[in-house]
Parts: sequence; structure tokens; C-alpha cells
Amino acid sequence: MRILLIEDDERLVESLGARLREAGYALDVSTDGIEGLYAGEEFPVDLAIVDLGLPGLNGLEVIRRLRQRGRDFPILILTARSGWQDKVEGLEAGADDYLTKPFQVEELMARINALLRRASGHARPQISLGPFLVDLSAQRLLRGDTEIELTGYEYKVLEYLVLHPDTVVTRSELSEHIYEEDADRDSNVIEVFIGRLRRKLDPDGSLNPIETLRGRGYRLALAVTS
Repeated sequence: MRILLIEDDERLVESLGARLREAGYALDVSTDGIEGLYAGEEFPVDLAIVDLGLPGLNGLEVIRRLRQRGRDFPILILTARSGWQDKVEGLEAGADDYLTKPFQVEELMARINALLRRASGHARPQISLGPFLVDLSAQRLLRGDTEIELTGYEYKVLEYLVLHPDTVVTRSELSEHIYEEDADRDSNVIEVFIGRLRRKLDPDGSLNPIETLRGRGYRLALAVTS
């Protein structure tokens, strides 16, 4: 999943960016409001983290304009402003959640996870995928009590498909949401990840967990429930 961080505190960007990437998120960073607004409008963002006190264009205005222009991904405000009036104003501008600085990274990660789940219609972090269980918090795939080992990118592809059930997802869409903006993307590699996932999910060929729709993309063939 791809996160846009709009924050001008360099130390926070460095530390939080490292933690988000470690957790498997593709990350785009903007250090002022004008650049952040452009990124939010033009990039395939799954969630944005927005500071309020930004140079160029303040965070509230960034949020308002993103919502006015039809961008409906979850937005989490991350700011030092702790007054209830600021929280009300931020939420009314279109934000989905509000976290004040200083904060615990674990709480931020939990809120990000919850916002992404809810945006896809899931209230719990454990999602059933046919005979499997996908644990979004622990980033694990299990069948019964057995964990199926996935590489980081295999998990990212599976997670995106699970959070977009009953949807045909193109190779380019998957590539845009698992790689960062400046990454050297090769959508053909997505075929490799899909092939590996199929073999790990369905070693005997009885489930057909991921369909290929020629010329269109991929779709989960297993029921997704939470």
C-alpha cells in the first residue's frame, strides 16, 4: 500500500519514513503543502498523513482541496496542535483521524492499519480468504495453524488484492501501489509475484486462488470475509 507523508520536519520525516518502509509501505514524501497537494492529486495514494503547519499551503487547505477534487483516500492529521477546536476543524475539513505530537509510533501504525482496513470495508485486522487467514496487523498468511512464508513484495501484492476484492486489478495498478514514485518499476515482475503466490497458496492446483483476465489484470477467486 502506498502512503503520502506531507511533513516539513526533516527529523520526523527520516524516522517515520524509515518505520513506514520497514512495515512494508511504499512511501512518497512532500515537505510543503503545494507539493503535497500535487502529489495527492496525481499519485495513486492509499492513505495520506498530513501535518497542519506546512509552508506554502497549510494542511487544512491541502485536505479541503483534495476532498473538493474527489480524492477520497483516508487522511490522518499528524500535528502538534492539540486543542479540540483544531481537531474539529481538521475532521470537518475532510480528515478521517487526528493524532497529536508527540506520539507513539505503535499507535500511529495501528491507526494507519485501521484506516486502510475500514476504507476497504473491514472492521477487523484478520481477514478470511477462502481457507486462509490474512492478518493485516502482523502481515502474516496462515492456513490453519501453519504460516505460509511470503516475501515482502509477495505479501504486498496479496494484501492489495485482498483489500480490493471483486475487483480486476491491472499489473500497472499493482506496480503503482507497491512501489514508490521514484522506484524502477517493471510491471512484468508483477507476473512473477502472482506466479509465486499461486504456487504458495495452491501447490496442488485445486483452488485457483487468483484469476488472470487476459488483457485486463488479476482478480481474487476466493471469498474474502472479515
